[in-house]
Amino acid sequence: MKQIKNIVLICFIAVISLIAILYTMQEKLIFFPVKLPIDYVYTFETPFKEFYITSEDGAKLNGLHFKAENSKGLILYYHGNADNLVRWGKIIEPFVTEGYDVIVMDYRTFGKSTGVLNENKLYEDAELFYTYAQDHSDEKDITVFGRSLGTTFATYVASKNNPKNLILETPFYSLLDVAERRFPIVPMDLILNYKFPTYTFVSKVNCPVLILHGTKDRVVPYESAKALLEEFDAKNSTFITIEGGGHKNLIKFRKYRDNLSMWL
Repeated sequence: MKQIKNIVLICFIAVISLIAILYTMQEKLIFFPVKLPIDYVYTFETPFKEFYITSEDGAKLNGLHFKAENSKGLILYYHGNADNLVRWGKIIEPFVTEGYDVIVMDYRTFGKSTGVLNENKLYEDAELFYTYAQDHSDEKDITVFGRSLGTTFATYVASKNNPKNLILETPFYSLLDVAERRFPIVPMDLILNYKFPTYTFVSKVNCPVLILHGTKDRVVPYESAKALLEEFDAKNSTFITIEGGGHKNLIKFRKYRDNLSMWL
């Protein structure tokens, strides 16, 4: 009997410790931003312009605007978590090579961007960059592209505007959904400060939607993306399953590249 009580006590302490770690470390676990000195000079193989947008609360948000020769349209790209535009600028360069202008931003606390992390402000920041995109392109030529964390901002922006289409790579139903799937014994609804409820924006998205997700994604479960799909209009959405695809390697799969190329 005493041994059972000890086991129960150990399990209880372990769960409480896990809750404490998740609560106190959640911003780091969710975002993984990497700062850059303000005088850092970007270098890329394709032409680009660096710019800043200032939010209502004074945050200065750093962005890059890549320009292609004989542009076929503009891609507004909301990147995933971790790192900064040094990495993400290289990731989106192939789109420029294929003939598309691309605008990509660094979120608050990422790279050279300033400000304090706040869920509502992150959505407002995303909208500011859509406005910037409209100033440089006809809205009918704008493709909103979100990857991982950026899919929630991309979906939000598409719900507020009328872009040509919306492309979501490794999206989630909500961040809360991902957290609950990963830590089913933890009351994530109570401790998570960032819910990112992508599914709540879907009903107001009127443009065609492409979703790409791998079956072996260990970061955002495939099931979470399928749950998000159910919220979209079936006639207006396409879901591409990449068998064996992970969270960061979809570009290695021909099925991913072919479908993306067809949509663009």
